Amino acid sequence: MIIFISKFTLGRLDVTNRITLIDDDLNILRSVSIALESEGFSVRQHSDPQIGLQDLLDNPPDLAILDIKMPRLDGIELLRRLRRQNLIPVIFLTSKDQENDELTGLREGADDYITKPFSLDLLIQRSRAVLRRSHSIANKVSKDTDDGSLIIRGNLTLDPARYLCKLSDNPVSVTVTEFLLLEALVRHPGHVKSRDQLLDAGYNHDTFVDDRTIDSHIKRIRKKFRAIDPSFAQIETLYGVGYRFVEDQA
Repeated sequence: MIIFISKFTLGRLDVTNRITLIDDDLNILRSVSIALESEGFSVRQHSDPQIGLQDLLDNPPDLAILDIKMPRLDGIELLRRLRRQNLIPVIFLTSKDQENDELTGLREGADDYITKPFSLDLLIQRSRAVLRRSHSIANKVSKDTDDGSLIIRGNLTLDPARYLCKLSDNPVSVTVTEFLLLEALVRHPGHVKSRDQLLDAGYNHDTFVDDRTIDSHIKRIRKKFRAIDPSFAQIETLYGVGYRFVEDQA
């Protein structure tokens, strides 16, 4: 394992942004690590996905970059295991013929994906974009944490300042993207949000995803809520139009 430590200024934050890179291709590990380090990131790299997963759990970084096709433990399963304990942002590295894996990864909670072969400049810019989005939520804590900014709709509570979600006082683990989609729906109950509007709310403009990804995210959100309340039905589908949140269940 090679560790690069340096500093990178992101927006108004002066922080060390830690990235963990996991790929069984040693050439990719070397070239990507050098490129990220040259931009001021702190990089931990692993060619063994099982060791990499344990490092992610023991030393959570600000961002994880994972290859999908790896021996012993592929990126999709690694992400599933990671999401049981941690919600750090994740970018997938995929091959051109792995569209199904890309969609599966997004459904499992990945924040972005980049298709191989890729330019190092693109990877750096995508990494910055995902980190900006993640930090923008965390930054709200330092602005005002006690200003009554909770969003309460029936038995659902969102705390944008702390990036927390509760249903019937039970914490619900959601990813950054899932939280942003929920917030877009819950802030205006009864208003219909199209898939394009939800894509704008949950993703940066330079992130290209299929609008079917929104359907997958909504399905996962419902599944998480119904694990707590089987009768949860406050996110309604308007076929061909989009989704809306209703305060009173039928």
